[in-house]
Amino acid sequence: MLTKDELPACPVATTLMLIGNKWKIFIVQRLLDRPWRFNELQKDIPGISQRVLTDNLRSMENDGIITRTVYPEVPVRVEYALSELGNTMRPIISSLFDWGIMYQSLVNAHK
Repeated sequence: MLTKDELPACPVATTLMLIGNKWKIFIVQRLLDRPWRFNELQKDIPGISQRVLTDNLRSMENDGIITRTVYPEVPVRVEYALSELGNTMRPIISSLFDWGIMYQSLVNAHK
């Protein structure tokens, strides 16, 4: 989690700091449905590299947005899921989705 000194004064800036990059929002969107394994996420998010996915998952885990569960199997299975805190972002993602649909409809109506 961020420290008090790292928190921006603006609440919107705080949210954008946590999930505002291109990749984090796609990761959160996928995890809304169910837990995902690393390779599943990498295959389902076009253009994301292994390094970028790893860095973003670690960052979101450190911020308390997602959980990482390691299953003691051979081979080891690791799943990522939204934490309780991460699940509170559902309305944010839903609003982004709805706005995107509205904008796409507007653009398509003007063709």
